[in-house]
Amino acid sequence: MTLSPKSPWRPLRYPLLRSLWIASVASNVGTWLQNVGASWMMTSLTPSTTQVALVQVATSLPMFLLALPSGALADVMDRRRLLVVTQGWMLASAAGLALVSALGGVTPGLLLLFTFLLGLGTAFNGPAWQAILPELVPREDLPEAIVLNSVGFNIARAAGPALGGLIVAAAGPTATFALNAVSFFGVLIVLWRWKRPIEQAVLPAERFFGAMQTGVRYVRHAPELIAVLWRGTAFVFCGSALWALLPVVARVELGRGPGAYGLLLGLLGVGAVAAAFVLPRLKRNNSTDLVVIVATLVFAGGMLALAFLRNFPLILLAMLLSGGAWLSALSSMNVAFQTSLPGWVRARALSVYLLTFYAGLSAGSALWGLLADHFDLRVSLIAAAATMMVALALTARFHLRSGEGLNLAPSRQWPAPIVAHMPEPDRGPVLVNVEYEVDPAQAEEWSAAMRELRRSRLRDGAYEWSLFTDAREPNHHVEQYLVASWIEHLRQHERETVADRELKRRIRTYQADPGPPKVRYLIAERLRNGPPAGAPTLAVGNDVR
Repeated sequence: MTLSPKSPWRPLRYPLLRSLWIASVASNVGTWLQNVGASWMMTSLTPSTTQVALVQVATSLPMFLLALPSGALADVMDRRRLLVVTQGWMLASAAGLALVSALGGVTPGLLLLFTFLLGLGTAFNGPAWQAILPELVPREDLPEAIVLNSVGFNIARAAGPALGGLIVAAAGPTATFALNAVSFFGVLIVLWRWKRPIEQAVLPAERFFGAMQTGVRYVRHAPELIAVLWRGTAFVFCGSALWALLPVVARVELGRGPGAYGLLLGLLGVGAVAAAFVLPRLKRNNSTDLVVIVATLVFAGGMLALAFLRNFPLILLAMLLSGGAWLSALSSMNVAFQTSLPGWVRARALSVYLLTFYAGLSAGSALWGLLADHFDLRVSLIAAAATMMVALALTARFHLRSGEGLNLAPSRQWPAPIVAHMPEPDRGPVLVNVEYEVDPAQAEEWSAAMRELRRSRLRDGAYEWSLFTDAREPNHHVEQYLVASWIEHLRQHERETVADRELKRRIRTYQADPGPPKVRYLIAERLRNGPPAGAPTLAVGNDVR
């Protein structure tokens, strides 16, 4: 098959990614088998709509609770080993549920517990899994690899529920739990055989809690990432109603069995896979914002169809379109997020994205389930669709921008600070002064570039940043930023990307003085019996900042 430059299948030419992708599709099929079995078993164990919706909550809540720790772990330890552990945990959880179910001991509480335990594995697996994608393909193929990851998940969504419905009807939910346990072996084998290169770090590894703070700080000072978080959280919070209430619609409103429920889920997956082929063309001719807006409106229409239609073929068509809308919206936002991340913070920043995603999914599932219990299923679906359209209007000002054009590879060109005596790594805080002589004719362009530099400094480790102008010499400016410790400042040197380096070079073109800015490093010193105070200058450097 001939692959176009934007084909989602293009990354499959890389053997390791191909093996992992095939194994993950099989594993995701198993996960969907269990999801169908668990949701259908819960409708048999209890008549409560809330408890049925809690199956979705138990699946997504662990990601909300553990996203940040899992992202930090994925950045500070070997990702392959972490993935091996998480896959093993999920295998054990699925096998445990299959055993309890086979013995006839499943209660609503136990079903939710095992679903939650499986969700714990997913929580620690998610950031590391997405963060390894840039290790498997070149950067120019990363957007297609991200879409391919979504395609694989939705192939499983198309096949898994349909198979799950048939298996539940023929052999009962226990069989789906057992097959899910078996499905993890393929991924484990590929991961075990992967000889991942070990990067030799010059600096010691970051501490766990500090790594979490760094990830949150990076996202906080990246407007392009904040836009994705707002848009994505609003979308999944409202859209969770469809996923949480679909088994109730199938069983209660339509009066159908597990096969029909599996078919409804399967059509959602088929629609998503079909959208993957159309999405590159849509994004080539339209902005990402427009694609997400249209997808949101279509998905809201799918929830309204569930609320009002009782014609099964029409509902199947609505689910087909809704699946395409779901993938189009989330895949577009995922590409915009991931292509804006450098490697050093990728897993941690992705964990923030997954945190907001699953927070919206968990909170939304619980809310729409409660609303359906206290009022009516139709009321809940209509409210979710209406809220989705209102949220779309409120978040439209957050434009989605892709970082595909940025070079986020490490620059490795920021010289090490020249100091009289090397400070202890944990000493700090460190105050960095950078002095500029700016050409008055280019002062406005320089100020705009410095605003970009401010965000870069704060993302890469500074916790405070200021810019001053000399009252006697208006062309003389001093940039100051504080870093928590000397080792954290050294990490700033490692974190600088080629894009950051180009920004600093652009700033130099606005200077009246052709030489590089003068840099001073000052480190806090504890006075005897007193609080920390700024120490004398340790060094004056002329490196390019």
